[in-house]
Amino acid sequence: MKYKIIFLDIDGTLTDSRKLITEKTRRAIMKAAENGLIIAIASGRPEPGLAYAAGELEMSDIGGYLLPFNGGIIKNAMTGEVIASDTISREALETAYKTAKKYGIGIITYKEGDIIAADRTDEYIDIESRINGMPVKLTDNFLETVDFAPVKCLLTGEPDVAAKAEKELAELLAGKANVFRSEPFFVEVVPNGIDKAASIKKLTELLGISREEIIACGDGFNDVSMIKYAGLGVCMANGCDAAKAVADYIAPTNDEDGVAEVIEKFVL
Repeated sequence: MKYKIIFLDIDGTLTDSRKLITEKTRRAIMKAAENGLIIAIASGRPEPGLAYAAGELEMSDIGGYLLPFNGGIIKNAMTGEVIASDTISREALETAYKTAKKYGIGIITYKEGDIIAADRTDEYIDIESRINGMPVKLTDNFLETVDFAPVKCLLTGEPDVAAKAEKELAELLAGKANVFRSEPFFVEVVPNGIDKAASIKKLTELLGISREEIIACGDGFNDVSMIKYAGLGVCMANGCDAAKAVADYIAPTNDEDGVAEVIEKFVL
């Protein structure tokens, strides 16, 4: 088999428009795993947000890897072993909080099964809570409540304001944290040097897998790095222009069964 591992984004790539994995896609992935392909889910979501997909794909039994927070954590899906973990600095957290306050937008981070939000919630924090199945805990003193080093914090706001906050944060935290928008209304702050490509490189080097043996499938802003890095970088037909621009292949179907089509064409 030419390819040894496949990295899959969740929303709009692995799942359909209802955020469910279709039976066709599930069967294709399970068959690929039976034939020796290693399955890895790389998402900006926290680990609870990956639980549905990991369960549907029976990853606790068939194996594979989970990369929540774009690989800020790398975890063996079968054993539960954390292979690597990175956190953002206190300086990055404080700078992100001050920027969120300046622009009047939301900011959250994650602790175990909870989302910790500063002062208030908004429609975008509600989206994050819903898709990950995590309750929101409001705090009137965010920096005191977050007395640990988080893996990621997320700023949430209207796209035009989020774009301004992203630009300012990227300048303030240059060389100290990685700042990017994963959605028009989400600004992610993750450890310096962490994105999906860097995390994939870290894991595959540990596994002895070369870049040319990697398939990476995605559709969004935070998938661009891994699509560009992989030996076969795939963008779904419904993907953003930036992801399509760096892809080696664009799946002819959209999020409904694009991954199944890729597996059938390049793996089975």
